[in-house]
Amino acid sequence: MSDSRSGELSRRRLFAGAGTAGALAAAVVALPALKPADQAVSVTSKPAPDKGGGYQVTQHVLDYYQTTRV
Repeated sequence: MSDSRSGELSRRRLFAGAGTAGALAAAVVALPALKPADQAVSVTSKPAPDKGGGYQVTQHVLDYYQTTRV
């Protein structure tokens, strides 16, 4: 069942080519969003607050934990 007309474009090849072109177009659009490793943004941590700050157990937090108990 081989196709003797190998020069003609079959429907299957047309859709395969269109799918490949779509995937390549999506990859091209997505690639500029990636930053090279040498231009990566450095992350610095914030200094600790003077008055302690951070996580605090409040009544609101205790109420939440109470609702999560089974």
